[in-house]
Amino acid sequence: MTETNMTTEAPTHTHGGRATDEELARLRSKIGQRIELREAPYLTEVTRDAVRHWAWATGDRNPLYLDAAYARKSVHGDIICPPAMLYAFSRISIGYRGGLPGVHSMFGGSHFRWHEPIRMGQAIKAEVTFKDLVEFPSRFAERMFKQISSIRFVGDDGHEFAQAESWGMRTERTKAREKDKYSDLKREKTYYTPEHLAEISAQYAAERCRGNEVLHWEDVEVGSEVPRIVRGPYTATTAVAFEQAWGGLFIWAHGFWYDYLQRHPAVGIANGYGIPEPPEAVHWDTALAQSVGVPEAYDYGPERISWIATMLTNWAGDHGFLEELYTEIRRFNLVGDLTYCIGKVVAKEPAGDGRGRIKLSIEARDQRDQLTAKGWAQVLLPMRGG
Repeated sequence: MTETNMTTEAPTHTHGGRATDEELARLRSKIGQRIELREAPYLTEVTRDAVRHWAWATGDRNPLYLDAAYARKSVHGDIICPPAMLYAFSRISIGYRGGLPGVHSMFGGSHFRWHEPIRMGQAIKAEVTFKDLVEFPSRFAERMFKQISSIRFVGDDGHEFAQAESWGMRTERTKAREKDKYSDLKREKTYYTPEHLAEISAQYAAERCRGNEVLHWEDVEVGSEVPRIVRGPYTATTAVAFEQAWGGLFIWAHGFWYDYLQRHPAVGIANGYGIPEPPEAVHWDTALAQSVGVPEAYDYGPERISWIATMLTNWAGDHGFLEELYTEIRRFNLVGDLTYCIGKVVAKEPAGDGRGRIKLSIEARDQRDQLTAKGWAQVLLPMRGG
């Protein structure tokens, strides 16, 4: 879950982190508008370096992303973009969450629909539209809202390669803290013995990418499970590695950071030295995470979604295509937590054009078997004789 309070304008109408009616009306007046940021996107083109860095950051060892000689001999003829790497083409691909300054914000999930593989050298632009603001009853905050954006990923000629919806949950920070929203996370830290780490290492060693071996639609049975993968245990270093690939929301240094603070003074949160830090420092700074009521630093929701995508592309192989992925982030993945990505086939149907469609349920669970993400996916596979 990525905590942000991203604004593209100076905050107004605030009252102690509360969602005032005046500010809600101002935010709702923007529904349907394209959101443009002054800051340049982190990535603008699919390059070999960008793909490699994304694969390194997400633990994706698929040679289709890492080995140019392998990729040239593949059905794609070159390195292609890992599906979830589209997050790196806009700082608000996780959803626009401006407005309601001071109100707690968490990444809630994404629904991706890919139309085709995205190839090396392709320029990509993310067009983000603020779609809706929906109020929900909340058991831990006085008011809670789901803030939704729609995103089109297009080339220079306007051709659409993919589209997505991403959303964040907005909760009144003061009330959430008063009601001890994260009390269920206050637990003893997980400690990993050398034996535990050896077991995790063995699971990584057993992770298999199907690659050029064809998985036919006819050979997949409803009820069968996708080989699960493990990620973690999560550390601050893991967060930094993901930042290097994704680009983050507010990762600026030196004069660029202080220029940004001049435009958006509400973004900075003082650390233990009195120095303003970006809100996303909660992902590597436990003290800052504790200041918003979370007991440890925690991962990025898009990270978990990228791990689930890796599980699916490993299983589908070079000849398969991840067509759709819907994921809800359900709880925090804290420093020290291990994540298991799990998939199960729930339905199948012919899709035309010599391919069949497989629908799967997907989950992410931690070492305590607690559900941290859930959703579904659709994968296209070749049919025999197709």
